[in-house]
Amino acid sequence: MLDALEVVTIVVVGVMVGVEFSVPFFSNPILNALPGDNGLRGRVHGARVGGAVMPFWYIGSLVLVGVWAVAGWDDDGTGLVVAAAGLLILSVIMSILVLVPINNRVKTWTAGDRPADWKQQMNRWDRFHYVRVAVIIAAFACLAAALT
Repeated sequence: MLDALEVVTIVVVGVMVGVEFSVPFFSNPILNALPGDNGLRGRVHGARVGGAVMPFWYIGSLVLVGVWAVAGWDDDGTGLVVAAAGLLILSVIMSILVLVPINNRVKTWTAGDRPADWKQQMNRWDRFHYVRVAVIIAAFACLAAALT
């Protein structure tokens, strides 16, 4: 049963890492290259979709890692699983304190109704998102290493 939990957790966290990695390295550069306000419209839509889905994915991943840590407490890799949990907690805290407030503002923007500093706000979100991606990649690496 623990083996199945480990596989499910690795897959769920791994796919989340892939999605989050694709945002700054693929999606946003594509959106930023679109003419006019099309990129902004795409990012607004992304803020709505991500804002609806990602809280469940982050918390669900953290719950799975927590269950893995408890269920496999006597295993050799438990320290790495606990470290991954700590990193995922850090990513949730970063999200709540910095990324979600920006995302909540972005969701309300339209091409005709956006703040003058909208590009600066997008750049700030991007910078913090890079850090969050690094944190969740480290968490995923800890989980993968815990299996060996």
